[in-house]
Amino acid sequence: MFNNSSAQFGGIPPVVKNLLIANIICFIGANFVFKYAYTIFPVYYFDSPMFHWWQPITYMFMHGNINAGGLAHIFFNMFALYMFGPILERIMGSKRFVYFYLITGLGALALQFGVQAFEVFNITGSPSAKSVLDFNFETGMVSSKIDGISKANFDTLASVYFTPMVGASGAIFGLLVAFGYLFPNTELYLMFIPIPIKAKIFIPIYIVLELFLGVSKFSGDSVAHFAHLGGALFGFILIKIWGIKRPGLWG
Repeated sequence: MFNNSSAQFGGIPPVVKNLLIANIICFIGANFVFKYAYTIFPVYYFDSPMFHWWQPITYMFMHGNINAGGLAHIFFNMFALYMFGPILERIMGSKRFVYFYLITGLGALALQFGVQAFEVFNITGSPSAKSVLDFNFETGMVSSKIDGISKANFDTLASVYFTPMVGASGAIFGLLVAFGYLFPNTELYLMFIPIPIKAKIFIPIYIVLELFLGVSKFSGDSVAHFAHLGGALFGFILIKIWGIKRPGLWG
């Protein structure tokens, strides 16, 4: 994807290697071993009855169901981790790289929760909709406790409360921003584009596209675009706070 492979830097460093292994094991386990994995390990809205304290961490190691595009989901995330992670781990150090990965993943979730809370507040006047929604755990059905709520608003609340989020994409966007900041002139070779594009051009365009898609909310789009933006934002903040400098060799 870019013209300096991790092989030139002595192979895959330990944290990236372990993250790759952990994500692949979780994907296999969720799809072929533990049938309740997609119920308890993805993350739900913080006010949802489906939310549990461990989900802000476990969601980062879950990817979509293999029957619903999950294979492509994990492939592209792990490919990006493999391509961009090793050089960033060597620059930051393994310990700081772990913090970076987890904090950007949590930052992605924080922004997603913030956007969802805003949506709920606009409908109910509160970030909680428990006075509006009734969830029957036995039947799995969601209903309204009050009359007069529009179908569109009910559907929005039900989606916020009972649609889980999975994936390492927030942390991956943090890595992309870090790479683009530290190696702005590195040329990226992308699928379907026959010419190389410098990181300082591609990554800002990609982020603006995510913002557009998040605001537009096209029908059928189930991607958590604001989570991607949250990962990118926290990645940039960490790079600046930690004072990580561009290596002079790369420019």
